[in-house]
Amino acid sequence: MSIKPLVLFMTSEMYPFSKTGGLADVLGALPLTLHRMGVNTAVVTPMYGRFATSGFNLRLLTERCPVGYPWAPITAEIYQADYYGMPVYFVGRGEYFDRRFLYNTHAGDYFDNCERFNFFCRATLEWARRLDWAPAVIHAHDWQSALVPAYLHFWRRTDPYWKDTKTVLTIHNLAFQGRFASRLFFDSGLPAEAWNMNGAEFFGDFNLLKTGIAYADAVTTVSPTYAEEILTPEFGCGLEGLLRRRRGVLRGILNGADYSVWDPRDDKFLPCIYRSGSPEGKLDCKRALLKEMCLPDQLEDKPVLSFIGRFRGQKGVDLLVSIIPRLMEMEIGLIVLGEGKLEHEAKLQELAEEHHDRLCVIVGYSEDLAHRIQAGSDIFLMPSRYEPCGLTQMYALRFGTPPVATAVGGLRDTIVPYPHPQATGFTFAEPDPESFYQTICEAVDLWKNKKAYWRGMVERAMSQDFSWEKSAARYIELYQSLGARV
Repeated sequence: MSIKPLVLFMTSEMYPFSKTGGLADVLGALPLTLHRMGVNTAVVTPMYGRFATSGFNLRLLTERCPVGYPWAPITAEIYQADYYGMPVYFVGRGEYFDRRFLYNTHAGDYFDNCERFNFFCRATLEWARRLDWAPAVIHAHDWQSALVPAYLHFWRRTDPYWKDTKTVLTIHNLAFQGRFASRLFFDSGLPAEAWNMNGAEFFGDFNLLKTGIAYADAVTTVSPTYAEEILTPEFGCGLEGLLRRRRGVLRGILNGADYSVWDPRDDKFLPCIYRSGSPEGKLDCKRALLKEMCLPDQLEDKPVLSFIGRFRGQKGVDLLVSIIPRLMEMEIGLIVLGEGKLEHEAKLQELAEEHHDRLCVIVGYSEDLAHRIQAGSDIFLMPSRYEPCGLTQMYALRFGTPPVATAVGGLRDTIVPYPHPQATGFTFAEPDPESFYQTICEAVDLWKNKKAYWRGMVERAMSQDFSWEKSAARYIELYQSLGARV
């Protein structure tokens, strides 16, 4: 019996087991979609201390997988879960992953992040040696997995086990690069020839993401527009030169939305379900949300706006904070969910106390509450300064909550802006407070005064299809273009 080639995904987080953002959603959906399309897939991810099994049974495969990094006797524990028929492997070692947070605390990044994720990369490759056959493709994601393409680039020269394994590196956010002291390169196990300006070295530091970009067989980003943007100094984060040199292997493949999780027609987190063409249930969700947020019933007849995201500069939360006093002069409600920089958290909570009858701020993240906010609000705010793809705007569209968003990255690829006849939302060109405020005013005016047009926009938004099958087909084409018979 022939053995089907394997596509092995590497990720630092995967929903429903671990999550800080969209990366987890992508890795919870893309490999499984490919699996259901007939591709043999598996995922490897760390086993963190605050780990959610989410009802999936884990079994220990080995307590002593040899890694040899950062010292010879070190080993990893390998666990496995059956994720709807697809194997997910978990790399465990207490001193690296048994922590409250995945990457950092409010005080900053963990001091040993380089060692932690170098260990993860090395452990994954050692575990792959124990599989029945070498993977046809190892698909790494972001800086935490980016050393794998570099290892295999050099190992293929002398180790026949890896001679046919191709590597793909997906950049979910170029701003996070994994930049560390140069001494850590010389402990990494990479050959000295990788230490150069076109390889691992970056202004005297060891840059993990740059290393992966330099040596991967293919590099992808999560939207076509972002793939073009990162070739420019404005969005290239210092790597635009290398990316332009590697443009021939760079592709932008739009992320998908997991409609098995994010769909108001069948959502376990909602008080009632609804669908395009008959969205009456959305009003019931709005009533329930106002009650849950302790906001007055009078807002039922007013537009309710929402923001869900990290409180940091990329997401434009400072733009939102700066215009909230002006928004509170309008007849609207506003619900904010997220966490991040302490100064943003404090300022938002201060504003919520001042405007408690129309502004509700929840610091933290709750998956079920995010669903109810999407369903119960009328307009979704996404003032990102850059957005590689963005998933929450896709969720907002499906939930019939037209977004107001900056025209960057994946937001440009997914939102048809008003006043286009087929508009599904609103965009503004410059990420500044005035542009953001004026576009919100435009959306609120449309909601209040052009009900028939608004209903049409909601129905068009809900009918948009960003299913993962479309994106998965593009990845299959990419793997095959590398010579992998998947």
